Amino acid sequence: MSVPATPTNILQNVITYNKINIARLLNQTCMLTTANTRFKDFDVPANQGDTVSFEKQYRFTSKDSLVVGFQATEQRTQTLTVDRARSIGLEYTAQQLIFNIDQYKSTIANNAVAEIGSKVEYDLTGVWEEFPYRFYGDGITPINSFGELGKAMALFDSFGSADYERKAYLPTTVVPSIVNTGLNQFALDRNNKLAMSWELGEWANTNWYKSNLLRTHYSGTVGVARATLTVVSTITDPISGAVIAVTFSGCPSPNDPNAIKKYDRMVFNDTSTSQMRFLTFTGHVPCANPVQFKAVADAVSDASSQVTVFIDPPLQVGSGRNQNITNTIIPGMTVTVLPSHVVGGMHSGNQYYVAMPRLPDMDPYKTGTESDPSTGVGMRMYTGGVFGQNQYGTVIDCIWGRTMVPENAMAFIFPI
Repeated sequence: MSVPATPTNILQNVITYNKINIARLLNQTCMLTTANTRFKDFDVPANQGDTVSFEKQYRFTSKDSLVVGFQATEQRTQTLTVDRARSIGLEYTAQQLIFNIDQYKSTIANNAVAEIGSKVEYDLTGVWEEFPYRFYGDGITPINSFGELGKAMALFDSFGSADYERKAYLPTTVVPSIVNTGLNQFALDRNNKLAMSWELGEWANTNWYKSNLLRTHYSGTVGVARATLTVVSTITDPISGAVIAVTFSGCPSPNDPNAIKKYDRMVFNDTSTSQMRFLTFTGHVPCANPVQFKAVADAVSDASSQVTVFIDPPLQVGSGRNQNITNTIIPGMTVTVLPSHVVGGMHSGNQYYVAMPRLPDMDPYKTGTESDPSTGVGMRMYTGGVFGQNQYGTVIDCIWGRTMVPENAMAFIFPI
């Protein structure tokens, strides 16, 4: 059996020295600590494998008559899969353990745990880029006031929202500006609370959190150029009749492999003759939200500067439980593609899930599992030595999965 070479550790070659007495540079891990961890250990009845399904809201249509039209019931589900892992391995010799490491084990381990926890948190912020199709902000105009947050919440509620567990996530850099706009208002009690904490906390029945790890989405060439695309044609699903892809003209460059990037966000533009609006998720009546969608895959422009974009959600006008827009998509309509941006967001109904199953013991090595209080990440640590070799190692690792119900969420778009 080949034995890997021992890493060259950088240790202080002194007789005695003091432990580090300055604080670790920690990141703000609010995404993990505020997640719905119902499936944390996957200890749900009859669950087999690394995926669990959970129930989503049922959808129906109603008829303006006492003559009943019977309809099928569709049980809508979404899956949560544990498909991510992270680890750190540390290795020492017996001499290093005796003279350098022994009394500093906890400090070394804590810093390693903080590194893993930050990587997990950064992955979790990806839900805002990947799942919501509605959004507030254009990537150009700052969202930096209570007024802007109020407009965002109004659109969030216009589409329909759960009336409990409302949570929102903002970049740390915008919070001071938002708080400052609140301090300019004549509301003494609230202003005193804001001034003392300099945080948003709970406001308008929503818990507001800040993060320095929110994801930056880098748009394709069309978004970077802030170009307007024009509808040429659509592709519909043969079963549901919903539009699942749109071909546009107007790309800045022909044969561009980076015209549209996955998760680029777009919005239909209003004209004097057409205003595209979403229907409410329940009830299917027009609401204030403009029709927005995101690309589900990269798209390349052709020689005619046209590009075909597969979209989420499927857009359907007419009847049926899945109708969601007011007007038929026709040639000549235009959309705007957002430029690169930082993405946060808001969700309601506790529909953002994280699972972190407990890893098994690594027998015969000493093993422990515990949740880190500063990051919230549940981790395994095991340690041991290589028989007959002067090698001792410690491994810290974890696995997780995450998902978010798209209709229960809305992204916030912040300029870079």
